[in-house]
Amino acid sequence: MGRLTEGLVQVYTGAGKGKTTAALGLAMRAAGQGLRVCIVQFLKGGWESGEVQAAGRLAPEIEIHRFGAAQWGDHSQADADTPWWELPPSEDDREQAREAMLFARRALTGREYDIVVLDEILGALKGQLISLQQVIDLIRARPDTVELVLTGRVAPPEIIEAADLVTEMNAVKHPYSRGVKARRGIEY
Repeated sequence: MGRLTEGLVQVYTGAGKGKTTAALGLAMRAAGQGLRVCIVQFLKGGWESGEVQAAGRLAPEIEIHRFGAAQWGDHSQADADTPWWELPPSEDDREQAREAMLFARRALTGREYDIVVLDEILGALKGQLISLQQVIDLIRARPDTVELVLTGRVAPPEIIEAADLVTEMNAVKHPYSRGVKARRGIEY
């Protein structure tokens, strides 16, 4: 197994499409060089996606561990017209985020992986499922030889400051605006 001699902290953020896709591309590149990658997906427990199927073919170099309620939000706290993204988190959402954080810490500090991707951890932070301090503590717990990648729409200044590389994806044009739904194999 190839080992990194120096790991850094990367953040992929912004309102544009491509944060998870960039992290998955990095994972594929790393696997091609014999590095071990653990991807911990926050907020993504409710559906199967193409990356989960592909990672199964790339094991043991790439593993994906998914955490998230089958359906986001506490539906008892809203009416039928409330969009899912405006629902408050449910207790199941909070429990899944706690489990994801515990798993992420073990993956990061266990020295089994060269790269640990925390996909949508910034979404879990924005949704108040985890705290900023918890994320900062994870960054600080990173061994020097492990690359850590965090993704999500809104990276707080403290996380940007703690990172070595920050890429912001900006939405210029997206087919959602004209009613195109998420497509199998492209968006999931």
